Amino acid sequence: MAASTKNDRVGTVETRGIEPVPDDERHGHASQMFWTWFAANISILGLPLGATLVAFRGLNIWQAVLVAVVGAVGSFALVGALSLAGKKGGAPALTLSRAVFGQRGNHGPTLVTWLSRVGWETISTTTAAYALLALLNTLFGFGQGTVLTLICLLVFIACTLLISGLGHATIMWINKWATVGFGVLNLIVMGFLVATVDWRKVLDAPAGQSSAVVAGIGFIASGTGIGWANAGADYARYLPRAIPGGRLVRASAFGAGIPLVLLISLGSLLTAGDSSLATSSDPVSAINAMLPSWMAVPYLIAAFGGLLMSNHLSTYSAGLTMITLGLRVPRAWAVCVDVVLMFLGGIYFMLIAGDFYGPFTTFLTLLAVPISAWIGVIVVDMLRGRQYDSAALMDTGRGSRYWYRGGFHPPAVAAWVVAIVAGLLFTTAATSADDVWFKGPLATSWLGTNGLGWLVAIVVGAAVYAVLGRRSPVTVDAAPAPTALEEATR
Repeated sequence: MAASTKNDRVGTVETRGIEPVPDDERHGHASQMFWTWFAANISILGLPLGATLVAFRGLNIWQAVLVAVVGAVGSFALVGALSLAGKKGGAPALTLSRAVFGQRGNHGPTLVTWLSRVGWETISTTTAAYALLALLNTLFGFGQGTVLTLICLLVFIACTLLISGLGHATIMWINKWATVGFGVLNLIVMGFLVATVDWRKVLDAPAGQSSAVVAGIGFIASGTGIGWANAGADYARYLPRAIPGGRLVRASAFGAGIPLVLLISLGSLLTAGDSSLATSSDPVSAINAMLPSWMAVPYLIAAFGGLLMSNHLSTYSAGLTMITLGLRVPRAWAVCVDVVLMFLGGIYFMLIAGDFYGPFTTFLTLLAVPISAWIGVIVVDMLRGRQYDSAALMDTGRGSRYWYRGGFHPPAVAAWVVAIVAGLLFTTAATSADDVWFKGPLATSWLGTNGLGWLVAIVVGAAVYAVLGRRSPVTVDAAPAPTALEEATR
C-alpha cells in the first residue's frame, strides 16, 4: 500500500536518504519482506547455481535439493535476523554500521558492500541484456552486434533506474504485484523445462561425497543470502518497531527460499542430463535452447522481468551505500551514478570478457569473505543489545558519539580485519584450474576445499569482537527501553 508520508509514496521520488526514519513515519507489515526477497530471487540466475552443484560438485538431485534448502533458506533467515537492526534503528544497514565500527572505521565494510552491489548489478544487467537480445532475435531476426548490445543494456538500465530512482514505496508496491505476474510466468516456463529432463540419468546419478554437500551449501549460501545480508535493514527501516522480529526472519527465509529452492533444484535436474547449462557463457540462450520454439517469447520476458526485480533492489541499496560512503547528493542522484557504473560493467562482460561464469564465481568467492566478517561482528553487536543514536549516526565529525578513537572503533575494526585474514587463509579464488587469482595457505584443508572460508570469517569475526568489544558501549542515554518483543528477538 502507499505510504502516508511525503518521503515514501508510491509513484513519487523518495526524498529520504540515509537519515533514520522517525517512528511517526513507520508503516507496513512483515509480509513486505516476503515480497522483497521473493522478488530478488525469481531471476534465472538460480538455474545455473543448481547446474553448478551437479556439473562441478558431483551431487545427485536429492543432495542438490537438500543443499538448496539449507543454503538458501538458512542464509536468508540470517538476512532476516540482520534486518532487525533496520527496524530498530530506522536507517540503512551500512549507516547503522557506523555505530559499530566508528565513522571512519565503517568506510571499509561500506566500500566492500558497494563493490558487492555493483558486481551483482553488473551480472544481472549482463544476463538481462542477453535475454533482450535473444527476444529481439526471436521476434525480428536481429543479430547480436555491438550497437544492439549497447541498446539492450541501456533499456534494462533505464527500467532499473525508473524503479530504484523512485524509491522505497514504489519498490515495495512493484515487488508484490510484478512478482506475482513474473512468478506465474516463470512457473509455466519451469513446467516446460521439467519436460526436457532426462529422468533416467537423473535417477541413476550416484550420490556425491558428503564433503561436496557441505561445499555446496557454502556455495549456495555465499551466492544467495550472504550477498544480501548487508542490505536487509535497507528495506526494513520503514517498518514499525512493534512488528515481532520472528515474523521478519520467517518472511525473509521463505520469501527467498521458495523461488530459490525451485530454481536451484530445476537447474540441478536439467544438468543431470545435459551439462551445457553449467558451462555456457550465455545462460539465457542455453536455457532457451531447451524449450519449444513457441515458448521463447514468454520465457525471455520472464527472464528479463525476474532480473529486473532483483536489480532494482540492488541498485537502491547501492545508492544508499554510496551516500554512506560520503557521496553528497540526493538519493536519486546516487542511483544515477550507480547505473552508469553498471552500464560500464555490462559492456565489459558482454563485449570484452570471454567468460561469464569464471568471473562470476570468483567474484562471489572473494567478496563473501569480508562481507561475512562484517556479519560476524554485527551479529554479536546486535546480541549485546545495541541502541542507535539517530543524531550520532548522521554526525560524521569529531564530536560524534560514534567517533570513538580517531573515527575508528578499535574492537570492531580489529575483529573485522582479523576475520578477513582468517577467511582468506582458507579461500581459493580461481576462474579455472589454470587461472588462480588467489589461494590461501590453508586452502587445501577440509574447510578450504569445501569452500567455507566465508564461514570461518563469520565465526572468527564474532569471536574476536565478543572478546575485544565486551566493554564497548552499546546503549544510548535516554533511549526508549526495548520492548518485550525486541528482547525476545535478540
